Amino acid sequence: MPDRPTLTDARLEVAGRVASLTLDRDDVRNALTGTALIDDICAVADWANRAEDVSVLVLTGAGKAFSAGGNIKDMADRAGDFGGDVATVADKYRRGIQRIPLALERLEVPLIAAIDGPAIGAGFDLACMADIRIASTRARFGETFLTLGIIPGDGGAWLLQRLVGYQRAAELTLTGRVIDADEALSLGLVLEVTTPEELPDRVSALADRIAAQPPKALRLTKRLLKTARRMELPDFLDLCACFQGQCHNEPEHTAAVEAMLARMGR
Repeated sequence: MPDRPTLTDARLEVAGRVASLTLDRDDVRNALTGTALIDDICAVADWANRAEDVSVLVLTGAGKAFSAGGNIKDMADRAGDFGGDVATVADKYRRGIQRIPLALERLEVPLIAAIDGPAIGAGFDLACMADIRIASTRARFGETFLTLGIIPGDGGAWLLQRLVGYQRAAELTLTGRVIDADEALSLGLVLEVTTPEELPDRVSALADRIAAQPPKALRLTKRLLKTARRMELPDFLDLCACFQGQCHNEPEHTAAVEAMLARMGR
C-alpha cells in the first residue's frame, strides 16, 4: 500500500480493505472553500487509486454537518476563492473546487457517502458524487446556489439530474428548496435512511460487503458503471468483452469459481 497522504483538514483511516475519509472542519461546518478540504479529498482519491489493498472509500463529515459547501463569509468579503475579476474567479474555480468532481469521477473504488447532517450547496453536490449515499434522519439536502445569486459552479447541474431526472433536478435547483432525509429517500437521492446511532454500523456493513468482492473485478465493474453513462451500447459491449477477458485470466476469478463449486458440493 502506498504511503497515506498528509492531510490538513481531514482524517483518513483504514480498516481491512475499507478506507474512511472524514472531513474535519466542524468550526466552518466542513466548508469546502477557505479550507484545505479540496486538496485533502483530491489527495485521498489519487491515493485510493494507487492503493491496491483498498476496495472501498467511505466519505463523511465530522460534527454538525456533512458539508456546508462554500464559505459564505468569504463570498461576502470577496475573499479567497471568490475574489477577483471574472477571469480570476473562473480560474480559481477550475483550479479549486472543480478538481473534486474530476478526481472523484476518476476514483477507481466505490465511494459511499455517510451523511449525518446538512449537505448544502457544494456539500450536496459532493454527496451526489458518491456511488451510494446513506443518510441519517439528521441529514438535509439543498441545491441552494440561486438563493445566493450564483450557479452550481462545481458540476451540480450535471450531477443532480442524473440521479433524479431533469424535472426534479430543475425544481430543486431553481427553487433552492432544502429537503429532509425522507424526501431524499423517496427521490432516490439516498439508498436508505437510518438513525444517527445506526448510521456508522450500516455504512460499515455495506462497505465490508462490497470490499469482500474480488478486488480487480470490483474496480473494473465500477469503471464500467461510470463509462456506461457516456458510451453507445455497441462500443460499451466491446469494452465489456475486453474487461471480461482480463477477469477470466485473473487468479481471483479462479479462486471465486472454486469457492462457489465448493459451496455447491461439487
